[in-house]
Amino acid sequence: MFRSRSGRGRGRAATRRALAVPSAAPIFSALGDQTRLLLLGKLSSGRPHSISQLARGSKLTRQAITKHLRTMESAGIVHGVRKGRETLFELDPKPILEIREYLDMVSAQWDQALARLKAFVED
Repeated sequence: MFRSRSGRGRGRAATRRALAVPSAAPIFSALGDQTRLLLLGKLSSGRPHSISQLARGSKLTRQAITKHLRTMESAGIVHGVRKGRETLFELDPKPILEIREYLDMVSAQWDQALARLKAFVED
């Protein structure tokens, strides 16, 4: 565990969040593709979309879109619901919000470290 110069740790809540980071890797991986980010933008409208709707206006085939959706589904950021012969995909924002909290925590740690460095250099 990271310890500050004062010898105090980050606290239990931060440690719990830090321990959850390995489960975040698939989410970062899924969001690291331009096509999946475009699909995420379409799905963020708040309503379910069929593969045909998501493929509309794209040069990708429905099979390629399906492959990207399965990657996003395995990362937990979308889920499919079967409606008759179609599968409708919806965004699940919870994992993305958890990642944002983690990034906010890391950002705060960097801000604190830079502030300590600045204080050290200016003294």
